[in-house]
Amino acid sequence: MKDLLIVKDVVKQYGDYTALTNANISVPKGSIYGLLGPNGAGKTTLFHCIAGIESYSGKIFADRPKHKNYLGYLTTSPYMISRITGREYIQFIANARGQNIDNIESKNIFSLPLERYGEHYSTGMKKKLALTAMLMLKNEYYLFDEPFSGVDLDSNIIIKAIIRKLKVLGKTVIISSHIYNTLTEVCDSIHLLDKGKI
Repeated sequence: MKDLLIVKDVVKQYGDYTALTNANISVPKGSIYGLLGPNGAGKTTLFHCIAGIESYSGKIFADRPKHKNYLGYLTTSPYMISRITGREYIQFIANARGQNIDNIESKNIFSLPLERYGEHYSTGMKKKLALTAMLMLKNEYYLFDEPFSGVDLDSNIIIKAIIRKLKVLGKTVIISSHIYNTLTEVCDSIHLLDKGKI
């Protein structure tokens, strides 16, 4: 199975504080990779490095050039632009990628009120809106940062089904969580990240 994403000896420092110390992961294509660790362990920092949001030392290899153009990143607390509706948020994300999305309503898997302003959504609804937009794009791999946090039980079940479907479609998913049993149901492998070390 070909590796889709390789993180090699990645180090991230903020001044005197080292957030990641020689982080190494190898994620096979079409697999679901779990990253377990307590709050503050460096999970989000590692995701930021993979997504190109943070600078770092070390190497990150992917099987596609400009891999961030094929990356769906669900953050812990998605940011909502002021005064745009859920529908406009989805369209904005698509426009940023230069992609067209037809029949948005039929792809509204969480039955979100797309005509309401996204900034008025609850925390869980914001996460579901960001996930809905991300799934409408032509991504090859996904970063899910604490995807089960802040959403209701029914939505957790749907998210797990989505992750399994992504694997069937040959997509690659990396999921972070600080709770072990949220990963055991969906991940092919689980690795511990603690104090910046895997």
